[in-house]
Amino acid sequence: MNSQDFDFVSQLLRKRAGIVLGGDKMYLLESRLAPLARKEGLPSIDDLIQVVRARRDERLITQVVDVMTTNETFFFRDKTPFDHLKEAVMPALAQARKGQRIRIWCAAASTGQEPYSIAMMLDQTPALTGGVPVEIIATDISDRCLDRARQGLFTQFEVQRGLPIQMLMHYFTQQDDHWRISERIRSLVTFRKLNLMDPSYNLGKFDVVFCRNVLIYFDAPTKGAVLDRIGQCTNPGGFLMLGAAESVIGITQSFESAQDRRGLYKLTERAVKAA
Repeated sequence: MNSQDFDFVSQLLRKRAGIVLGGDKMYLLESRLAPLARKEGLPSIDDLIQVVRARRDERLITQVVDVMTTNETFFFRDKTPFDHLKEAVMPALAQARKGQRIRIWCAAASTGQEPYSIAMMLDQTPALTGGVPVEIIATDISDRCLDRARQGLFTQFEVQRGLPIQMLMHYFTQQDDHWRISERIRSLVTFRKLNLMDPSYNLGKFDVVFCRNVLIYFDAPTKGAVLDRIGQCTNPGGFLMLGAAESVIGITQSFESAQDRRGLYKLTERAVKAA
């Protein structure tokens, strides 16, 4: 791959998905695009890029973006955010909402392990919601990931990553060498396609937003724009969960740190007034 082709694909990824690729990531681009070229019956990555340049084929562009998005996820990933949800967020919301529905959004949910983890946790501990109904919306840019998430079908390797054996036995049924999550848990999560680069999300308002390990792929202006849009989707008194390596400091004034809760943020009064 020459530098001109690398720049072309990099700009495409930045515009479509907010992904910023440095010049040292050419190897990553090549390793992800080579299988796609073979799948499309093209001799090389260069031929693939030339087809994208010439045809501006939306289907092919979507696949290029899809293979370049990072889909690393697993059940109860990092544990800390789920502790925050259990110990601080849900009790506060159950008290504040007083019978009104609580809405949770998992942004960039990949193949569904995060929203299903939340659904299982709430199902196991119904007292957390205080009897308040909970709606979980999970979104991702990838049709491929969303299809898998809706199926709720996971490999042995995937269910071994972070999922307690008790939950595996209770909520999953083995199908050959895969495990399918129960229909009841699947019914608690609604999956939708959404690109965080879109100017408007049109999802309504949420009380909790999980947007973990996503911002690290964006530049500072894109991070700020995404966080501000998330702020516009967050109810007063709502919360945001970010990954351990992510922060809102110096990026947005829509959220502020929750005291003694790493990775947990609260919607600011300033954001409420601006809404």
